[in-house]
Amino acid sequence: MKKRGIPEIRYVCLSDMHLGEEDSLLTNLKRGSTETDPEEPSPVAIQLVECLREVLSKNKSPKKPVLILNGDILELALSETNEAAMAFQRFVELTMESGKELFSRIIYVPGNHDHHLWESARETQYVHFIRTLEPRELLPPPWHTTSMFVEKTRHPVPCYFLTRLIKRYRHLKRAIVATAYPNLGIFKRGGQKCVVFHHGHFTEPMYQLMSTLRSLIFPDRGKPETVWGIEGENFAWIDFFWSTLGRSGRAGSDMELIYERMRDERQLEKLLDTLAENIARKYDLPGLGDVMESKMMKWIFRAVARNFMERERTQTARLLTEKAEEGLRSYLNTPLRNQALAEGRGALLRDTTFIYGHTHKPFEQNMRFEAYPDGVKVYNTGGWVVETEKPEPLHGGAVVLVDQNLDAVSVRMYSESASPEKERVRVGVATRGDEKTPFYDHVASLVDPSKEPWKTFSSVVAEEVRIRARHLHGRVRQKD
Repeated sequence: MKKRGIPEIRYVCLSDMHLGEEDSLLTNLKRGSTETDPEEPSPVAIQLVECLREVLSKNKSPKKPVLILNGDILELALSETNEAAMAFQRFVELTMESGKELFSRIIYVPGNHDHHLWESARETQYVHFIRTLEPRELLPPPWHTTSMFVEKTRHPVPCYFLTRLIKRYRHLKRAIVATAYPNLGIFKRGGQKCVVFHHGHFTEPMYQLMSTLRSLIFPDRGKPETVWGIEGENFAWIDFFWSTLGRSGRAGSDMELIYERMRDERQLEKLLDTLAENIARKYDLPGLGDVMESKMMKWIFRAVARNFMERERTQTARLLTEKAEEGLRSYLNTPLRNQALAEGRGALLRDTTFIYGHTHKPFEQNMRFEAYPDGVKVYNTGGWVVETEKPEPLHGGAVVLVDQNLDAVSVRMYSESASPEKERVRVGVATRGDEKTPFYDHVASLVDPSKEPWKTFSSVVAEEVRIRARHLHGRVRQKD
Protein backbone atom coordinates (compact mmCIF):
# COMPACT_ATOMS: atom_id res chain seq x y z
CA MET A 1 0.00 0.00 0.00
CA LYS A 2 1.29 3.43 -0.94
CA LYS A 3 2.24 5.42 2.13
CA ARG A 4 0.34 8.66 2.62
CA GLY A 5 2.26 11.90 2.95
CA ILE A 6 1.91 14.29 5.86
CA PRO A 7 -1.54 15.93 5.63
CA GLU A 8 -1.52 19.41 4.08
CA ILE A 9 -4.48 21.78 4.09
CA ARG A 10 -5.44 22.31 0.45
CA TYR A 11 -8.92 23.83 0.77
CA VAL A 12 -10.52 26.10 3.36
CA CYS A 13 -14.31 26.45 3.27
CA LEU A 14 -16.37 29.23 4.86
CA SER A 15 -20.04 30.02 4.37
CA ASP A 16 -22.87 32.19 5.67
CA MET A 17 -20.70 35.16 6.63
CA HIS A 18 -23.53 37.58 5.65
CA LEU A 19 -21.09 40.46 5.34
CA GLY A 20 -22.80 43.84 5.61
CA GLU A 21 -25.63 42.62 7.85
CA GLU A 22 -25.51 44.17 11.33
CA ASP A 23 -26.31 40.84 12.98
CA SER A 24 -23.27 39.20 11.39
CA LEU A 25 -20.35 38.67 13.73
CA LEU A 26 -18.06 39.37 10.76
CA THR A 27 -19.52 42.83 10.09
CA ASN A 28 -17.98 45.57 12.21
CA LEU A 29 -20.19 47.81 14.35
CA LYS A 30 -19.47 51.30 15.57
CA ARG A 31 -18.41 51.23 19.21
CA GLY A 32 -21.45 51.39 21.48
CA SER A 33 -23.81 51.58 18.50
CA THR A 34 -26.05 49.35 16.40
CA GLU A 35 -24.76 51.00 13.21
CA THR A 36 -22.33 49.16 10.97
CA ASP A 37 -18.82 50.46 10.35
CA PRO A 38 -17.49 48.67 7.26
CA GLU A 39 -14.37 50.84 7.16
CA GLU A 40 -12.82 48.52 9.76
CA PRO A 41 -12.86 44.72 10.15
CA SER A 42 -14.90 43.26 12.99
CA PRO A 43 -13.10 41.92 16.09
CA VAL A 44 -14.37 38.41 15.30
CA ALA A 45 -13.08 38.61 11.70
CA ILE A 46 -9.65 39.69 12.95
CA GLN A 47 -9.42 36.80 15.39
CA LEU A 48 -10.84 34.28 12.91
CA VAL A 49 -8.11 35.14 10.40
CA GLU A 50 -5.49 34.88 13.16
CA CYS A 51 -6.70 31.33 13.78
CA LEU A 52 -6.61 30.52 10.07
CA ARG A 53 -3.10 31.95 9.77
CA GLU A 54 -1.97 29.84 12.73
CA VAL A 55 -3.24 26.54 11.38
CA LEU A 56 -2.13 27.21 7.78
CA SER A 57 1.36 28.12 8.95
CA LYS A 58 1.86 24.45 9.82
CA ASN A 59 1.66 23.38 6.16
CA LYS A 60 5.11 22.12 5.15
CA SER A 61 4.92 22.92 1.44
CA PRO A 62 4.91 26.49 0.09
CA LYS A 63 1.75 25.75 -1.90
CA LYS A 64 -1.07 27.91 -0.59
CA PRO A 65 -4.57 26.47 -0.20
CA VAL A 66 -7.71 27.48 -2.10
CA LEU A 67 -10.39 29.48 -0.29
CA ILE A 68 -13.91 28.27 -1.07
CA LEU A 69 -16.64 30.73 -0.14
CA ASN A 70 -19.72 28.55 0.00
CA GLY A 71 -22.59 31.02 -0.31
CA ASP A 72 -24.27 33.84 1.62
CA ILE A 73 -20.90 35.56 1.93
CA LEU A 74 -22.33 38.97 1.04
CA GLU A 75 -25.70 39.90 2.49
CA LEU A 76 -27.56 41.38 -0.47
CA ALA A 77 -31.11 40.90 0.82
CA LEU A 78 -30.88 42.79 4.10
CA SER A 79 -28.05 45.29 3.63
CA GLU A 80 -26.89 47.80 1.07
CA THR A 81 -24.53 46.51 -1.62
CA ASN A 82 -21.81 49.05 -0.84
CA GLU A 83 -21.69 48.07 2.85
CA ALA A 84 -21.54 44.36 2.02
CA ALA A 85 -18.78 45.07 -0.52
CA MET A 86 -16.71 47.10 1.97
CA ALA A 87 -17.05 44.39 4.61
CA PHE A 88 -15.80 41.89 2.01
CA GLN A 89 -12.84 44.12 1.26
CA ARG A 90 -11.89 44.20 4.93
CA PHE A 91 -11.88 40.39 4.89
CA VAL A 92 -9.68 40.41 1.78
CA GLU A 93 -7.25 42.80 3.47
CA LEU A 94 -6.95 40.43 6.42
CA THR A 95 -6.50 37.23 4.38
CA MET A 96 -4.66 38.51 1.30
CA GLU A 97 -2.25 41.09 2.71
CA SER A 98 0.59 41.76 0.29
CA GLY A 99 3.38 39.27 0.88
CA LYS A 100 1.31 37.42 3.48
CA GLU A 101 -1.48 36.00 1.33
CA LEU A 102 -3.13 32.99 2.93
CA PHE A 103 -4.68 31.62 -0.28
CA SER A 104 -3.62 30.97 -3.85
CA ARG A 105 -7.07 31.65 -5.26
CA ILE A 106 -10.74 32.08 -4.33
CA ILE A 107 -13.68 30.09 -5.68
CA TYR A 108 -17.14 31.47 -4.99
CA VAL A 109 -20.24 29.28 -4.76
CA PRO A 110 -23.20 31.70 -4.47
CA GLY A 111 -26.09 31.00 -2.11
CA ASN A 112 -29.55 32.51 -1.84
CA HIS A 113 -28.61 35.78 -0.09
CA ASP A 114 -25.87 36.52 -2.64
CA HIS A 115 -27.55 34.83 -5.61
CA HIS A 116 -27.43 38.10 -7.53
CA LEU A 117 -23.66 37.70 -7.85
CA TRP A 118 -24.36 34.57 -9.90
CA GLU A 119 -26.95 36.41 -11.99
CA SER A 120 -24.54 39.23 -12.84
CA ALA A 121 -21.76 36.73 -13.59
CA ARG A 122 -23.83 34.53 -15.89
CA GLU A 123 -25.40 37.49 -17.72
CA THR A 124 -22.02 39.12 -18.32
CA GLN A 125 -20.66 35.76 -19.47
CA TYR A 126 -23.55 35.44 -21.91
CA VAL A 127 -23.01 38.94 -23.31
CA HIS A 128 -19.33 38.15 -23.91
CA PHE A 129 -20.30 34.88 -25.58
CA ILE A 130 -22.82 36.33 -28.03
CA ARG A 131 -20.27 38.93 -29.11
CA THR A 132 -18.32 36.04 -30.64
CA LEU A 133 -21.25 34.95 -32.85
CA GLU A 134 -22.21 36.18 -36.30
CA PRO A 135 -25.49 38.13 -36.53
CA ARG A 136 -27.33 35.26 -38.26
CA GLU A 137 -26.17 32.53 -35.87
CA LEU A 138 -28.74 31.07 -33.52
CA LEU A 139 -28.49 32.25 -29.93
CA PRO A 140 -28.60 29.45 -27.33
CA PRO A 141 -30.41 30.11 -24.06
CA PRO A 142 -28.26 31.55 -21.24
CA TRP A 143 -26.60 28.99 -18.99
CA HIS A 144 -28.15 28.47 -15.58
CA THR A 145 -25.25 26.53 -14.06
CA THR A 146 -21.53 26.06 -14.40
CA SER A 147 -19.68 22.78 -14.63
CA MET A 148 -19.10 21.24 -11.23
CA PHE A 149 -15.39 20.82 -11.80
CA VAL A 150 -14.23 24.38 -12.46
CA GLU A 151 -10.95 24.22 -10.53
CA LYS A 152 -9.01 22.95 -13.56
CA THR A 153 -10.97 25.01 -16.10
CA ARG A 154 -8.71 27.36 -18.06
CA HIS A 155 -11.35 30.08 -18.32
CA PRO A 156 -13.75 29.81 -15.37
CA VAL A 157 -16.73 32.14 -15.08
CA PRO A 158 -15.48 35.08 -13.01
CA CYS A 159 -17.55 36.50 -10.20
CA TYR A 160 -17.31 39.90 -11.87
CA PHE A 161 -18.31 42.08 -8.93
CA LEU A 162 -15.94 40.52 -6.41
CA THR A 163 -13.14 40.20 -8.97
CA ARG A 164 -13.33 43.94 -9.63
CA LEU A 165 -13.26 44.63 -5.89
CA ILE A 166 -10.15 42.51 -5.42
CA LYS A 167 -8.36 43.98 -8.43
CA ARG A 168 -8.46 47.37 -6.74
CA TYR A 169 -5.48 46.17 -4.69
CA ARG A 170 -2.27 46.57 -6.66
CA HIS A 171 -0.78 43.21 -5.66
CA LEU A 172 -4.01 41.41 -6.67
CA LYS A 173 -4.34 42.90 -10.17
CA ARG A 174 -4.21 39.44 -11.76
CA ALA A 175 -6.56 37.77 -9.28
CA ILE A 176 -9.86 36.29 -10.43
CA VAL A 177 -12.64 35.11 -8.16
CA ALA A 178 -13.94 32.06 -10.03
CA THR A 179 -17.62 31.11 -9.82
CA ALA A 180 -19.11 27.64 -9.48
CA TYR A 181 -22.89 27.34 -9.29
CA PRO A 182 -24.74 25.66 -7.73
CA ASN A 183 -22.18 22.87 -7.14
CA LEU A 184 -18.41 22.77 -6.96
CA GLY A 185 -16.72 19.40 -7.21
CA ILE A 186 -13.11 18.58 -6.35
CA PHE A 187 -12.10 15.25 -7.87
CA LYS A 188 -9.00 13.32 -6.93
CA ARG A 189 -7.16 12.47 -10.11
CA GLY A 190 -6.61 8.73 -10.50
CA GLY A 191 -8.82 7.99 -7.53
CA GLN A 192 -12.45 7.43 -6.74
CA LYS A 193 -12.87 10.29 -4.31
CA CYS A 194 -14.78 13.55 -4.55
CA VAL A 195 -15.68 16.53 -2.38
CA VAL A 196 -18.77 18.54 -3.36
CA PHE A 197 -19.56 22.04 -2.12
CA HIS A 198 -23.10 23.42 -2.36
CA HIS A 199 -24.54 26.31 -0.37
CA GLY A 200 -27.56 24.22 0.65
CA HIS A 201 -30.57 26.28 -0.41
CA PHE A 202 -31.74 23.67 -2.90
CA THR A 203 -32.11 21.15 -0.08
CA GLU A 204 -35.08 23.23 1.18
CA PRO A 205 -38.50 23.33 -0.58
CA MET A 206 -38.76 27.12 -0.05
CA TYR A 207 -36.12 27.71 -2.73
CA GLN A 208 -37.93 25.50 -5.25
CA LEU A 209 -41.23 27.32 -4.74
CA MET A 210 -41.86 28.02 -8.44
CA SER A 211 -41.31 24.36 -9.30
CA THR A 212 -43.74 23.36 -6.55
CA LEU A 213 -46.41 25.76 -7.82
CA ARG A 214 -45.90 24.55 -11.38
CA SER A 215 -46.36 20.90 -10.37
CA LEU A 216 -49.53 21.80 -8.44
CA ILE A 217 -51.03 23.60 -11.44
CA PHE A 218 -49.81 20.99 -13.94
CA PRO A 219 -49.73 17.65 -12.04
CA ASP A 220 -48.54 15.78 -15.12
CA ARG A 221 -45.33 17.81 -15.14
CA GLY A 222 -43.06 16.66 -12.35
CA LYS A 223 -40.44 18.69 -10.56
CA PRO A 224 -37.09 19.11 -12.37
CA GLU A 225 -34.47 16.46 -11.68
CA THR A 226 -31.43 18.43 -12.82
CA VAL A 227 -29.69 21.40 -11.24
CA TRP A 228 -30.18 23.29 -14.53
CA GLY A 229 -33.94 22.69 -14.37
CA ILE A 230 -34.21 23.67 -10.70
CA GLU A 231 -32.28 26.91 -11.19
CA GLY A 232 -34.03 27.68 -14.49
CA GLU A 233 -37.46 27.56 -12.86
CA ASN A 234 -36.60 29.26 -9.58
CA PHE A 235 -33.80 31.76 -10.19
CA ALA A 236 -36.09 34.79 -10.54
CA TRP A 237 -37.85 34.04 -7.24
CA ILE A 238 -34.57 33.47 -5.41
CA ASP A 239 -32.97 36.56 -6.89
CA PHE A 240 -35.91 38.84 -6.12
CA PHE A 241 -36.82 37.91 -2.58
CA TRP A 242 -33.52 36.60 -1.21
CA SER A 243 -30.88 38.65 -2.97
CA THR A 244 -32.13 42.09 -4.02
CA LEU A 245 -34.37 43.53 -1.30
CA GLY A 246 -31.45 45.33 0.31
CA ARG A 247 -31.32 47.66 -2.68
CA SER A 248 -34.95 48.73 -2.23
CA GLY A 249 -34.28 51.84 -0.14
CA ARG A 250 -36.71 52.42 2.72
CA ALA A 251 -38.84 49.49 1.54
CA GLY A 252 -35.82 47.26 1.94
CA SER A 253 -35.32 48.50 5.50
CA ASP A 254 -38.97 47.78 6.31
CA MET A 255 -38.65 44.28 4.85
CA GLU A 256 -35.65 43.69 7.10
CA LEU A 257 -37.79 44.52 10.13
CA ILE A 258 -40.43 42.03 8.96
CA TYR A 259 -37.72 39.45 8.35
CA GLU A 260 -36.35 39.91 11.86
CA ARG A 261 -39.78 39.68 13.43
CA MET A 262 -40.34 36.42 11.61
CA ARG A 263 -37.99 34.95 14.21
CA ASP A 264 -40.43 35.94 16.97
CA GLU A 265 -43.93 34.56 16.42
CA ARG A 266 -45.66 36.96 18.82
CA GLN A 267 -44.00 40.05 17.36
CA LEU A 268 -44.67 38.86 13.82
CA GLU A 269 -48.37 38.29 14.52
CA LYS A 270 -48.67 41.83 15.87
CA LEU A 271 -47.01 43.23 12.75
CA LEU A 272 -49.14 41.16 10.34
CA ASP A 273 -52.37 41.96 12.21
CA THR A 274 -51.64 45.67 11.88
CA LEU A 275 -50.96 45.19 8.16
CA ALA A 276 -54.23 43.25 7.69
CA GLU A 277 -56.29 45.88 9.50
CA ASN A 278 -54.77 48.72 7.48
CA ILE A 279 -55.42 46.92 4.19
CA ALA A 280 -59.01 46.16 5.23
CA ARG A 281 -59.64 49.83 5.95
CA LYS A 282 -58.08 51.00 2.70
CA TYR A 283 -59.50 48.44 0.27
CA ASP A 284 -63.09 47.15 0.20
CA LEU A 285 -63.80 43.59 -0.88
CA PRO A 286 -67.32 43.00 -2.33
CA GLY A 287 -69.82 41.69 0.25
CA LEU A 288 -67.43 41.89 3.20
CA GLY A 289 -67.13 44.44 5.97
CA ASP A 290 -63.85 45.69 7.36
CA VAL A 291 -64.00 43.30 10.32
CA MET A 292 -64.45 40.21 8.11
CA GLU A 293 -61.85 41.44 5.63
CA SER A 294 -59.39 41.95 8.47
CA LYS A 295 -60.03 38.47 9.90
CA MET A 296 -59.63 36.81 6.49
CA MET A 297 -56.38 38.64 5.74
CA LYS A 298 -54.98 37.85 9.17
CA TRP A 299 -55.65 34.15 8.51
CA ILE A 300 -53.93 34.31 5.10
CA PHE A 301 -50.92 36.27 6.35
CA ARG A 302 -50.42 33.97 9.32
CA ALA A 303 -50.60 30.89 7.08
CA VAL A 304 -47.89 32.28 4.80
CA ALA A 305 -45.77 33.37 7.76
CA ARG A 306 -46.09 29.94 9.37
CA ASN A 307 -44.62 28.34 6.26
CA PHE A 308 -41.79 30.89 6.26
CA MET A 309 -41.01 30.34 9.93
CA GLU A 310 -40.64 26.60 9.34
CA ARG A 311 -37.41 27.11 7.43
CA GLU A 312 -34.70 24.75 8.63
CA ARG A 313 -32.53 27.40 10.25
CA THR A 314 -35.44 28.38 12.52
CA GLN A 315 -35.94 24.82 13.77
CA THR A 316 -33.67 24.64 16.79
CA ALA A 317 -34.72 21.40 18.48
CA ARG A 318 -32.74 19.19 16.06
CA LEU A 319 -29.69 19.57 13.87
CA LEU A 320 -31.72 18.25 10.95
CA THR A 321 -35.49 17.94 10.92
CA GLU A 322 -37.13 15.10 9.01
CA LYS A 323 -38.04 17.57 6.26
CA ALA A 324 -34.42 18.74 6.05
CA GLU A 325 -33.12 15.17 5.88
CA GLU A 326 -35.57 14.41 3.09
CA GLY A 327 -34.52 17.55 1.20
CA LEU A 328 -30.86 16.64 1.55
CA ARG A 329 -31.52 13.08 0.45
CA SER A 330 -33.58 14.22 -2.54
CA TYR A 331 -30.93 16.68 -3.72
CA LEU A 332 -28.01 14.26 -3.46
CA ASN A 333 -29.87 11.27 -4.91
CA THR A 334 -31.20 13.04 -8.00
CA PRO A 335 -30.00 16.51 -9.18
CA LEU A 336 -26.45 16.20 -7.83
CA ARG A 337 -26.08 12.61 -8.99
CA ASN A 338 -27.43 13.49 -12.45
CA GLN A 339 -24.99 16.37 -12.85
CA ALA A 340 -22.05 14.19 -11.83
CA LEU A 341 -23.05 11.46 -14.29
CA ALA A 342 -23.64 14.00 -17.08
CA GLU A 343 -20.11 15.35 -16.55
CA GLY A 344 -18.61 11.87 -16.65
CA ARG A 345 -17.90 11.63 -12.93
CA GLY A 346 -19.65 8.45 -11.95
CA ALA A 347 -16.99 7.90 -9.29
CA LEU A 348 -18.77 10.58 -7.29
CA LEU A 349 -21.04 7.81 -6.10
CA ARG A 350 -18.23 5.80 -4.50
CA ASP A 351 -16.47 8.04 -1.95
CA THR A 352 -18.15 11.39 -1.52
CA THR A 353 -17.91 14.22 0.97
CA PHE A 354 -20.69 16.82 0.80
CA ILE A 355 -20.10 20.23 2.38
CA TYR A 356 -22.88 22.77 2.75
CA GLY A 357 -24.09 25.60 4.99
CA HIS A 358 -27.36 27.55 4.84
CA THR A 359 -28.98 26.13 8.00
CA HIS A 360 -26.58 27.94 10.38
CA LYS A 361 -26.38 24.69 12.39
CA PRO A 362 -22.93 23.13 11.98
CA PHE A 363 -22.42 19.38 12.20
CA GLU A 364 -20.41 16.50 10.78
CA GLN A 365 -22.00 13.11 10.15
CA ASN A 366 -21.70 10.05 7.94
CA MET A 367 -25.11 9.60 6.27
CA ARG A 368 -26.71 6.93 4.10
CA PHE A 369 -28.31 7.77 0.76
CA GLU A 370 -29.84 5.39 -1.78
CA ALA A 371 -27.58 6.47 -4.66
CA TYR A 372 -24.38 6.26 -2.58
CA PRO A 373 -23.83 2.68 -1.38
CA ASP A 374 -20.88 3.59 0.85
CA GLY A 375 -22.60 6.59 2.42
CA VAL A 376 -21.70 10.27 2.26
CA LYS A 377 -19.58 12.21 4.73
CA VAL A 378 -21.70 15.33 5.32
CA TYR A 379 -20.38 18.56 6.83
CA ASN A 380 -22.33 21.72 7.59
CA THR A 381 -20.36 24.94 8.06
CA GLY A 382 -23.04 26.71 10.10
CA GLY A 383 -23.15 30.50 10.00
CA TRP A 384 -21.95 33.74 11.54
CA VAL A 385 -25.25 35.52 12.22
CA VAL A 386 -27.01 35.99 15.55
CA GLU A 387 -30.69 35.53 14.68
CA THR A 388 -32.42 35.20 18.03
CA GLU A 389 -32.50 37.17 21.25
CA LYS A 390 -31.90 34.05 23.33
CA PRO A 391 -28.95 31.71 22.64
CA GLU A 392 -29.59 28.79 20.29
CA PRO A 393 -26.96 26.15 21.19
CA LEU A 394 -27.29 24.36 17.83
CA HIS A 395 -26.39 27.56 15.97
CA GLY A 396 -22.75 28.37 15.37
CA GLY A 397 -19.99 28.69 12.80
CA ALA A 398 -17.34 26.27 11.55
CA VAL A 399 -14.47 26.20 9.09
CA VAL A 400 -14.13 23.00 7.06
CA LEU A 401 -10.61 22.05 5.98
CA VAL A 402 -9.75 19.56 3.23
CA ASP A 403 -6.34 17.98 2.64
CA GLN A 404 -4.55 16.69 -0.46
CA ASN A 405 -6.21 13.27 -0.03
CA LEU A 406 -9.65 14.93 0.02
CA ASP A 407 -10.19 14.07 3.66
CA ALA A 408 -12.13 16.74 5.54
CA VAL A 409 -12.37 17.95 9.13
CA SER A 410 -14.53 20.60 10.74
CA VAL A 411 -13.11 23.21 13.09
CA ARG A 412 -16.11 24.34 15.12
CA MET A 413 -15.21 27.94 15.91
CA TYR A 414 -18.15 28.78 18.15
CA SER A 415 -21.63 27.76 19.21
CA GLU A 416 -24.26 29.96 20.79
CA SER A 417 -24.68 29.02 24.41
CA ALA A 418 -26.28 30.21 27.62
CA SER A 419 -22.70 30.30 28.94
CA PRO A 420 -20.73 31.42 25.86
CA GLU A 421 -17.56 32.05 27.88
CA LYS A 422 -17.36 28.26 28.41
CA GLU A 423 -17.55 27.48 24.69
CA ARG A 424 -14.29 26.37 23.09
CA VAL A 425 -13.05 25.74 19.58
CA ARG A 426 -13.14 22.03 18.77
CA VAL A 427 -12.33 19.71 15.87
CA GLY A 428 -14.78 17.16 14.43
CA VAL A 429 -14.84 14.61 11.62
CA ALA A 430 -17.56 12.65 9.80
CA THR A 431 -16.63 8.98 9.90
CA ARG A 432 -18.20 5.63 10.66
CA GLY A 433 -18.15 4.88 14.37
CA ASP A 434 -15.09 6.08 16.27
CA GLU A 435 -12.85 5.89 13.22
CA LYS A 436 -10.53 8.89 12.80
CA THR A 437 -8.29 9.97 9.93
CA PRO A 438 -4.64 11.09 9.86
CA PHE A 439 -5.90 14.52 8.81
CA TYR A 440 -8.16 14.72 11.87
CA ASP A 441 -5.26 13.77 14.14
CA HIS A 442 -3.08 16.40 12.43
CA VAL A 443 -5.58 19.27 12.75
CA ALA A 444 -6.56 18.27 16.30
CA SER A 445 -2.89 18.54 17.27
CA LEU A 446 -2.79 22.10 15.89
CA VAL A 447 -5.90 23.40 17.68
CA ASP A 448 -5.45 23.87 21.41
CA PRO A 449 -8.45 25.87 22.68
CA SER A 450 -6.60 26.78 25.88
CA LYS A 451 -3.84 28.54 23.95
CA GLU A 452 -3.58 31.50 21.58
CA PRO A 453 -5.02 32.49 19.18
CA TRP A 454 -7.94 30.12 19.89
CA LYS A 455 -8.45 31.28 23.47
CA THR A 456 -8.77 34.95 22.51
CA PHE A 457 -11.07 34.08 19.61
CA SER A 458 -13.51 32.33 21.96
CA SER A 459 -13.49 35.27 24.35
CA VAL A 460 -14.10 37.82 21.59
CA VAL A 461 -16.85 35.86 19.84
CA ALA A 462 -18.72 35.28 23.14
CA GLU A 463 -18.86 39.03 23.79
CA GLU A 464 -19.86 39.87 20.22
CA VAL A 465 -22.69 37.30 20.29
CA ARG A 466 -24.08 39.02 23.39
CA ILE A 467 -23.87 42.43 21.73
CA ARG A 468 -25.72 41.27 18.58
CA ALA A 469 -28.45 39.58 20.65
CA ARG A 470 -28.95 42.74 22.70
CA HIS A 471 -29.22 44.87 19.55
CA LEU A 472 -31.67 42.45 17.96
CA HIS A 473 -33.84 42.55 21.07
CA GLY A 474 -34.04 46.32 20.82
CA ARG A 475 -34.93 46.38 17.12
CA VAL A 476 -37.58 43.67 17.26
CA ARG A 477 -39.37 45.39 20.13
CA GLN A 478 -39.09 48.95 18.90
CA LYS A 479 -42.38 50.77 18.48
CA ASP A 480 -43.79 50.87 14.96
